[in-house]
Amino acid sequence: MKRKDLTQLTDTRPPDRSENLARLIEALLAMRSAEELHAFLDDLCTPAELEAIADRWRVVPYLREGVAYREIHDRTGVSVTTIGRVARCLEMGAGGYRLAAERILPTPNRSSD
Repeated sequence: MKRKDLTQLTDTRPPDRSENLARLIEALLAMRSAEELHAFLDDLCTPAELEAIADRWRVVPYLREGVAYREIHDRTGVSVTTIGRVARCLEMGAGGYRLAAERILPTPNRSSD
């Protein structure tokens, strides 16, 4: 066996975080239906983690409509802190919430106060 091959076999360093995330993204993209993705998420996440993720997504339509944080909290039970975090991501994040919202949610009906 060549020295290079042996090094690859004995290199037990964990992959870096970006490589781990890339592997997770690849697994998510490999799911071919909502049912498959649901099963994967059920296996991947604890019930509390799934609830937290769902809560974050649940407030996106309200934020796009311009509903006040306190009212969103009253309607959903999601903490004002979480609502604020999602709002910051909608405004200054990587664009994932915005892209998903544009693809699957109705266009917001913002009132012109």
